[in-house]
Amino acid sequence: MTGLLWACATVPAVVGAGLCVTGRRADRVAPALGIVTAGVVLVLSIAVALGRPVTSAPFLPGAVFGLAVDALAAVVLPAVAAVTLLVLLFAAADIAGARARFTGLTLLFAAAVVVTVCATTLPTLLFAWEVMGATSYALIGFRWQERHRVGAGLTAFLTTRTADLGLYLAAGAALAGGSGLALTDLPELPAPWRDVAAAGLLVAALGKAAQLPFTAWLSAAMQGPSPVSALLHSAAMVAMGGYLLLRVAPLLGATSWAGPTAAWVGALTALLLGAVALAQRDLKQLLAASTAAQLGFVVLGAGVAAVAGGTAHLVAHAATKALLFLAAGAWLTALGTKQLPALRGAARRWPLVGVCAGVGALALAGVAPLSLWATKDAVLAGAHEESLALYLVGLAAAALSAGYAGKVLWLVWQRLPADADAGYDTEEEGTREVRVLQQAPLVVLAVGAAVLGLLALPPVADTLRRALGSGSTPTPGLVELAVSALVAVVVLLVVRIRPLQPLPGWLEGWLGLARATDVVVVRPVLRTAEALARFDDRVLARAVTGAGRGALRTARAAARFDDGVLDRAVADSATAGVRLAGATGRADLAGPDAAVRSLAAGTRWLGGWARRTQTGQLHQYYVSAAVVLAAALALLLAVR
Repeated sequence: MTGLLWACATVPAVVGAGLCVTGRRADRVAPALGIVTAGVVLVLSIAVALGRPVTSAPFLPGAVFGLAVDALAAVVLPAVAAVTLLVLLFAAADIAGARARFTGLTLLFAAAVVVTVCATTLPTLLFAWEVMGATSYALIGFRWQERHRVGAGLTAFLTTRTADLGLYLAAGAALAGGSGLALTDLPELPAPWRDVAAAGLLVAALGKAAQLPFTAWLSAAMQGPSPVSALLHSAAMVAMGGYLLLRVAPLLGATSWAGPTAAWVGALTALLLGAVALAQRDLKQLLAASTAAQLGFVVLGAGVAAVAGGTAHLVAHAATKALLFLAAGAWLTALGTKQLPALRGAARRWPLVGVCAGVGALALAGVAPLSLWATKDAVLAGAHEESLALYLVGLAAAALSAGYAGKVLWLVWQRLPADADAGYDTEEEGTREVRVLQQAPLVVLAVGAAVLGLLALPPVADTLRRALGSGSTPTPGLVELAVSALVAVVVLLVVRIRPLQPLPGWLEGWLGLARATDVVVVRPVLRTAEALARFDDRVLARAVTGAGRGALRTARAAARFDDGVLDRAVADSATAGVRLAGATGRADLAGPDAAVRSLAAGTRWLGGWARRTQTGQLHQYYVSAAVVLAAALALLLAVR
């Protein structure tokens, strides 16, 4: 069974790396190969979820590369694999160019997510976390010919990488505290190292989950292809931030502050980003803001130790949001726009897509008995036990969920306006068709969005709580469930009767967080970099140039001395050596001059190669460092 667990991570990694290396030559076979590989991973994930294997391998001194499938991983891992398969199925009809690169990067990303889900030690988690971040950058900036898309990927990468430093902080605290690097050992850390580790993991998870104050990168990430948005921002990457907090919930509870902090950050993100979603006119931006809002409920669940409810919400949200992102992608491909005013009546043009998207929107709104209705209440029950204020904030966020979901639902099901074509093809050239491979995944995801709420309802919820060791956590009663369902229906009707008026621009602009980041972080960094560049040019460069000129003058003087004195002496000695060799019959005395010249030629050759590495390009230096580190790691593993 442990072999199946290793295969679950290595099969997509090997196939993905092979496709990336092969490049355009594999474009024709890449979609089919990716779908088959993802199908194999789904079968393997179900097998290991049932078998619950635990395995490890030597990795670093004092730490192993540990993988395990416990109850939490057994629920999340098949969901990740299923969404990956459905996204690749959709992408086979949606992605037109560089299919091998897209499929390869997606499989590499999926392999990193598998390792993240199953990681049992901090080094394992860090390894997968880094690969996940790098491949997400490449996927968001997949259409690299368009600079704004690459810039969006860079924004996402740098923001999440800044937060990821918290993982290194947590690893340092674990080493300093002496408890070991296993995730299960972290709650046993002595103070203050336990608090440092909790703070580091909290920051890293909030950054990846796009929670306040790290939400702005998610808006930029919408520049990626729709299948990328469907995968990264539903079941993977963003979801992994919430998953990490569910995984380390015992550590959050072992401190006096980490749990409440996570709970309030999650609740406030759900509320404020729900308002941001309500203000959006771009469908993908609305879905992105709602992703941060819905992950806020997962973070809230981790903060109040409602791990079962948070897990159920994570899985149900994965199906719901993947469905909605893929529906948005289908409309974008067909109509050439994702602007909500231009999508009026889009559901009527392709009824199957419209019905599936309607199921997703109703689930997102929290309408009973669809999935997010019960899972949200499972989290809010834990919040109510912790604080009435926390519960009320969460309930208000749930009402906003119905508002932005209703905004999408009623718009796309309106009658098709007579001048509908005027709003099309504003972002790309539409095909005016939705292919079968684009529609088939929507049906499967719609079923998931409808039924996965069973994870939060008896008797499945009771089994899940016992498996996760959270059997004593509060559960929603009939009154709470009824109130939540009623609120969703009332808000949906209000949105239908009184269409939303334009909201303040700062809400549509994601609370001004991108602008604030630009003012507080980007501009000061750029000004500092410019000042350092001027110092480098005017002081350091002049010093280096002066030293170089001095060295050249010294070298020329040495060359003149070498030519005028040493070479003449060598020539005289060589002549004498030749005469002596002729007289004695020994030829080994005639070569000093040749040896000197060979040594000089070899030195010049080495100098030329050394100069070729000094390109001034940071990415080339980064690759060189990565190669050296990989070689060192291989040597370390070989000699252990």
